[in-house]
Amino acid sequence: MKAIILAAGYATRLYPLTKNFPKPLLEVGGQTILDYLIDQLKTIPELDHAYIITNARFHEHFTNWAQNRAAQAQESEQAHVGLRTDILDDGTTSNDDRLGAIGDLQYVIQARDIHDDILVLAADNIIKFSLQTFINTFKNNPAPHITVRSNPDVDDRKRRGNVRLDENNQVLEFIEKPEKPISEWSVPPFYIYPNAVLPRINEYLDNGGNPDAPGHLMEWLHKEETVFAHKIEGEIIDIGNHESLAEARRIFGEEQ
Repeated sequence: MKAIILAAGYATRLYPLTKNFPKPLLEVGGQTILDYLIDQLKTIPELDHAYIITNARFHEHFTNWAQNRAAQAQESEQAHVGLRTDILDDGTTSNDDRLGAIGDLQYVIQARDIHDDILVLAADNIIKFSLQTFINTFKNNPAPHITVRSNPDVDDRKRRGNVRLDENNQVLEFIEKPEKPISEWSVPPFYIYPNAVLPRINEYLDNGGNPDAPGHLMEWLHKEETVFAHKIEGEIIDIGNHESLAEARRIFGEEQ
């Protein structure tokens, strides 16, 4: 299995902090947001390679980050034990010419000729749930999978994917950013696509699918393929604006 980490956004809601610096490399609790994700990924034996897709403006920042991680280990391979890491540049330079999350996903698949199952993750969340249990759920039922969490905040549900599930956790309905949420289940940006459905991503884009938010792909895919949900047990710290960044730093003891 390969991991594809989406890190090519321009994070305009965090300007000026992110005007010339990538959001996933902002520090929280003494390390970068991305470090938390990579530290968990490298413990998962099913993963043998992680691809981080960024843009031309921030590519050097990510390569410097990778070099710094390697320098902290006695030998460079110890920085990502069992997990090779590759940083790709999608060639964009601004929010106006961005490829979008789905465009970036397809870019990586084509650029690295990927034919394995893929775990797709956003790079701007600190996750406190087990990705291993998500992968185990997929291994027991190797169909496309999303993650879901119970979300009591109706207004927040309107800003995310929202799904209706059956008793077997099959996705019956998926709406990205609904005006009227259809259930308590919100969809964080963590997905598994089996290798057999990877051609569907290009099909989606070729048919004019929205390339931006990653949830739009699953909104379309669940009508073409059987999609299942993995219910998350654990916290997700979604860092999208100055307020959520300050709250994350407070949680990690940086701000009181």
